Amino acid sequence: MKKIMMAGIILAGLIGYAKADVNQVITEITQVPGKLHNHIQQQVENTKQYQANSWAEAKAQWLRLKTKFIKTGNQ
Repeated sequence: MKKIMMAGIILAGLIGYAKADVNQVITEITQVPGKLHNHIQQQVENTKQYQANSWAEAKAQWLRLKTKFIKTGNQ
């Protein structure tokens, strides 16, 4: 009997502690589409920046390789 009573007290305490503010939940749910859009836009910008840097590095590597194998007419 004591175990059941203790479990009931703990359960009542957890339920009272876990109450959510309905207005806060609604506000957070309505903000999800905007947050998702911002996240996607940020990822697109990060990808574009990464690709620009990657292509610039590839171009620099190609030019270095090209200068090693292609001799100019000065020699």
